[in-house]
Amino acid sequence: MKKLFPTHHVMGYVFSLILSVVALAVVFWDLSLAVGMTILVIAAAIQMSLQLFLFMHIGENGSKTALYTNIVYALFVGLVTVFGTLFTMIWGYQ
Repeated sequence: MKKLFPTHHVMGYVFSLILSVVALAVVFWDLSLAVGMTILVIAAAIQMSLQLFLFMHIGENGSKTALYTNIVYALFVGLVTVFGTLFTMIWGYQ
């Protein structure tokens, strides 16, 4: 029975909940912008790595090169989308 219970997944879920509570606490506590953003960026990076390695099984495949290439490509597309939107809507593309 011990082999069938997903201990790592349950611990990862609880840790994700804790990180979400940390992010919510930043909103409720009146922290300075620098401190709040630092806590949020660190919590987001930990949560992202937790999701990738534990729930998306990024380290369990034999072809790690293809997986990491897909992650880099997804980050590139996401950054181009975010900064392209900022460029056109906020920074006054004319």
